[in-house]
Amino acid sequence: MTLAFEKEYDKDLGLDYEGLALKVANAALDSEGCPYEAEISLTLVDDESIRAINKQFRQTDRATDVLSFPLVEYEKPGEFDFLEDRDDCFNPESGELMLGDIIISLDRVQAQAEEYGHGATREYAFLIAHSMLHLMGYDHMEESEAEIMEKKQEAVLSGLGIFR
Repeated sequence: MTLAFEKEYDKDLGLDYEGLALKVANAALDSEGCPYEAEISLTLVDDESIRAINKQFRQTDRATDVLSFPLVEYEKPGEFDFLEDRDDCFNPESGELMLGDIIISLDRVQAQAEEYGHGATREYAFLIAHSMLHLMGYDHMEESEAEIMEKKQEAVLSGLGIFR
């Protein structure tokens, strides 16, 4: 897996941001049985930056914890079979499936870790798992969708020994 990693904010939560992201992203891909090597981009920012991005792309003028921008539109979440007939989803140089972009506010990671009573490692890993599921076609607009995502997120995290 290729991770294009960028840290645009100097907040230090004492985490191996890149290493943990790779570990969680790979676990999420494995949990969904993704048959391809994949690539994602991950950018770490502050609340002000994510608020501007949220306003620009979602017309929501507030900071949020994470934004996911999938590059693939799935017929069914987590099902990759239809990609065999498409070459526009793969990086022509590496052959990897281009899943999309993840943007995380480190301010929100810290605040939510404190609010939920667990560490920054758990919160950061959760946001990566959550976003990876979005990049593989999952959503949580309906209650039934949210339940599926919650179970999948917890399975990825518990499989890595990351608990609340």
